[in-house]
Amino acid sequence: MITVEKVTTDEQYQQALAIRTEVFIEEQQVPPELEVDEYEQVATHVVAYSESGEAVAAGRILPYGDGVGKMQRIAVLKQARTGGYGRAVMNKLEEIGRELGYTEFVLEAQTHAEGFYEKLGYQTLSPEPFLEAGIWHVKMVKHL
Repeated sequence: MITVEKVTTDEQYQQALAIRTEVFIEEQQVPPELEVDEYEQVATHVVAYSESGEAVAAGRILPYGDGVGKMQRIAVLKQARTGGYGRAVMNKLEEIGRELGYTEFVLEAQTHAEGFYEKLGYQTLSPEPFLEAGIWHVKMVKHL
C-alpha cells in the first residue's frame, strides 16, 4: 500500500530533498542551484512511502496566481517507478490544491513524462517543447 504524506517535519522535508537529489541532480544532471530554489518555503511538499516505510517519491505544489496551483519537482526513485507512486503523489498534491481553493493546476512536464500526465487529465499547452535545466519540457494544464 502506498502512503503519501504532506510534509510537516524537517525529517520529511529532508527525505523529499534526498529523493529529488537522487532523481534530478544525480540521475538527470540538473545543477543543484536550480533544483533547490527560493520557493522551497512557499511550496507544500509531499512524500510517498512504500509498504516497508521507505521514502520513494516526492513532489510539491506552489500558489501560481488566482485559483491556480503549480505542480513541481515530481520525482520517483528509479527502483519504485511503475509502482503507482507518481500517480499517488499527484493525487495528494491535487487534493491539497483543492483544499487551498485551486480550480486549475499547471506543470512543466519533461517530454518523456507527458503521456503520464495526460493519463491524469492534463492537457499540453506548449506548441513545441522548450529546454529547462538542459531537459526538454512542455507546459500542461488541468482544469477542475
